[in-house]
Amino acid sequence: MTEQKPPADRRAATDRIIDAMPDWVTASVQLNSLIAERMGVVASDFHCLHALNRGGPATAAALADRVGLTPGSLSRMIDRLESAGLVKRRPDPHDRRKTLIEATAEGLARISDYYAGLNARTRDVLADFTDDQLDSVLHFVQAAHAGTQNEVDRLRTRPPGCR
Repeated sequence: MTEQKPPADRRAATDRIIDAMPDWVTASVQLNSLIAERMGVVASDFHCLHALNRGGPATAAALADRVGLTPGSLSRMIDRLESAGLVKRRPDPHDRRKTLIEATAEGLARISDYYAGLNARTRDVLADFTDDQLDSVLHFVQAAHAGTQNEVDRLRTRPPGCR
């Protein structure tokens, strides 16, 4: 069993992690914006493509919910992504009245190509981690994601200007 740091040291370590995160997020946003530009779309369109890549095909309404857009905004976004050859529309096999939006194989391959360098660097960084450290990192990333999503959901339910 590992020894816990004293509370003041533990708080300082936690604060260093929290203080480092905005720089990581900013670099991630910059990377995604650059990849979006190279793929011929705007960053919000790329976010939608990423949501399809991670969550699979979806109706326009479900996709709008995933990315936090109105159906009208999403409709124009889908048109742009489809024109760029990154998504396609297809009938929903479970409800022929609905249409699913899905990333194309070309779109997914292009995303994979752009992230190959980052994925390789991340694998190199993690190569020296122990199994317990890897479990801790995964736990942190999943918990940070859940906490961030909860905050997004909380803020969406509040009127603008409220914290």
